[in-house]
Amino acid sequence: MSKEKEPLFSAKNLKLLSEPLGQSNPITVQVLGICSALAVTVKLKPSIVMALSVAVVLAVSNVVISLLRKMIPPRIRIIVQLVVIAFMVILVDQVLKAYAYEVSKQLSVFVGLIITNCIIMGRLEAFAMGNRPWPAFLDGLGNAAGYGVILIIVAFFRELLGSGTILDMKVIPQSFYDAGYVNNGMMILPPMALVVVGIIIWVQRSRRKNLIED
Repeated sequence: MSKEKEPLFSAKNLKLLSEPLGQSNPITVQVLGICSALAVTVKLKPSIVMALSVAVVLAVSNVVISLLRKMIPPRIRIIVQLVVIAFMVILVDQVLKAYAYEVSKQLSVFVGLIITNCIIMGRLEAFAMGNRPWPAFLDGLGNAAGYGVILIIVAFFRELLGSGTILDMKVIPQSFYDAGYVNNGMMILPPMALVVVGIIIWVQRSRRKNLIED
């Protein structure tokens, strides 16, 4: 008898998408990819572009490695993974330069550093090498989403409090400035990104502790 095919969006597969958003978030729980969270979150727009770039690279790389997993000799698997990631990063970088040049300049070398992002290498090695393409694709999307959500939250507060804008659009009324309000210049400094990430980690772990106690 042939085995019944698992639904594409079974509970197990949906868990691959949902868990990285919370209890296994790559930044706040696994503490991976923290460097880009500090470096590219001064403004919201480059953070969104960075999150989308990582999503494309991770999801596609996961699928490719999953398809090749039975043909890759164990001794060179890391090299093969790096080649796949590097190809995807170069492709994404060229697309950004062609269609979003200003954002590409803001991201600078950090797009290239996606090649060494611990989240991507970790998922290829820990998941894609041992699973089929569809679950690998969902795992890549889920972890990229978990990474991107933190980037966007951090960038939102840093841009709002540091520059008084969201997506470069002024949102704090001029009357506030007339009344003495001043943008917090410290928010655009890298250490404040670490502080915001720390607050997010504290809130998340406090909520999980309460859930356990309940």
